[in-house]
Amino acid sequence: MGQNMLQPQVLCLCSIILTLFFTLLQPTAAQITAPWEVDALKAIRGSLIDPHGNLSSWNRGDPCMGNWSHVICYNATGSDGYFHVKELQLLSLNLSGILAPELGQLSQMKIMDFMWNSIGGTIPKEVGNITSLELMLLNGNQLNGSLPEEIGFLPNLNRIQIDQNHISGLIPKSFANLNKTKHFHMNNNSLSGQIPPELSRLPSLVHLLLDNNNLSGYIPPELSKLPNVLIIQLDNNNFSGSTIPSSYGNISTLLKLSLRNCSLEGPVPDVSGIPQLGYLDVSWNQLRGPIPSIQFSSNITTIDLSHNNLNGSIPGIFSGLPYLQRLSLDDNNLTGSVPSNIWQDIDLRGNKSLVLDFQNNALNNLSTPLSPPPNVTILLHGNPVCIGQNQLNISQYCQSGTYVARGGSADNSTVCPPCSSDFPFERIPMSPIPCSCVVPVYVGYRLKSPGFSNFIPYESQFQQYLTSGLSLSSYQLEVSTFMWEEGPRLKMDLKIFPNNTPFFTVSEVFRLNGMFTAWQIADSDIFGPYELISFNQGWYNTIE
Repeated sequence: MGQNMLQPQVLCLCSIILTLFFTLLQPTAAQITAPWEVDALKAIRGSLIDPHGNLSSWNRGDPCMGNWSHVICYNATGSDGYFHVKELQLLSLNLSGILAPELGQLSQMKIMDFMWNSIGGTIPKEVGNITSLELMLLNGNQLNGSLPEEIGFLPNLNRIQIDQNHISGLIPKSFANLNKTKHFHMNNNSLSGQIPPELSRLPSLVHLLLDNNNLSGYIPPELSKLPNVLIIQLDNNNFSGSTIPSSYGNISTLLKLSLRNCSLEGPVPDVSGIPQLGYLDVSWNQLRGPIPSIQFSSNITTIDLSHNNLNGSIPGIFSGLPYLQRLSLDDNNLTGSVPSNIWQDIDLRGNKSLVLDFQNNALNNLSTPLSPPPNVTILLHGNPVCIGQNQLNISQYCQSGTYVARGGSADNSTVCPPCSSDFPFERIPMSPIPCSCVVPVYVGYRLKSPGFSNFIPYESQFQQYLTSGLSLSSYQLEVSTFMWEEGPRLKMDLKIFPNNTPFFTVSEVFRLNGMFTAWQIADSDIFGPYELISFNQGWYNTIE
């Protein structure tokens, strides 16, 4: 009988022990990546062609515990006891193939980066399941087909970059639901149809880049209701017969308005109500009438009204603009005098310059003799005033010419002895320690919509901006080369140097890479949005 009384107690004790055992065992057993995410990664790998074996580690072990290359996981397990994928960082790996629909199973991912590969096919609608997604970075591929409506229901999406692909079809109206999206970069595709007026409901949008597509219809006046927009760039679309909405002249936040080659008609817009406007380009349209006597923002660097049907004389509104770099009025029907005082209130010392392009108009006299400073370029070819160029002493301004924005490279001349060849050392040009030899990292970088025409006066400011954003000293950055590209966009090759030591730590290289790839560098009004083309760790790739 005593044994019978003990039996339930023993069973109860065994049950408690087993429960404790499995409770303790469970976290250890579940310290792995969520199985459905492992399956998704394998499917993603299977749909891609990886000629250089950059994803070879995806064939063994566990993604999060085994450190699969280019897969970044959360540091802690989720409420389900599993690790989850936080980022896919597949920038510039020479990948081709297609995007697998299983991407949608990475439902806790924040960054999806496939930039600068050769991936084709369509964007799978299943990406609409990744409700945590903040950065969708697909630019610089061979993607085609239409944009999935499901993208418009991603509640946390901050940035959508699909530019430089072959995506066609309409912009889904569902994109008007993207309340957290600040950056719409859809330029250089084959998008068609009307820009949805519903996009005016986007409360966070700052950069709207839709240039170089096949968009048509009219330019929605409703976009003037965007409360935070800084850049509207719609160049090279076909809004045939449409006019520039007068309401755009009251977008108080706007820094840049670029509507080049859009088949627009009507008058030059009155931008007097845009207090910080720094860049206006409405060239290569069919705008008519005189240039209105409007007041430009004192911040303006670039005014391009060229290749239209403007008439009348050149008004005096272009004087007193202290930061003006380029005024293009060429290829219109302008008459009267060549202005001779535009440069008088501009500080043109040092590396600053001003280009005044008045070519191919009907200007027939000088108000006063032209005597600009050396760094002012005046282009008058194709005007009647050049018939008497010798008598007027303006021959140098009457030669046929085209304004070409200057590129440049760093001057690395030094009196220091060569660095040791044991490592790929380079000199830091501005180092506080003379003749320092260090191993840098290399960054390919591009300004997608800069607010100026001449970078040289802004180079020092750019170094301060970028090094501040990266928490570096200003001397740690070198702009090795810069080159203007079609857009206009500004491509740069950068070097980043260690601080007072020959080498970066591995953790510092990782930090810098993360700052660029997670877009943690604050936006700049003058430099506009940027894109990362490459982050080349060079020698640091050999370090485990």
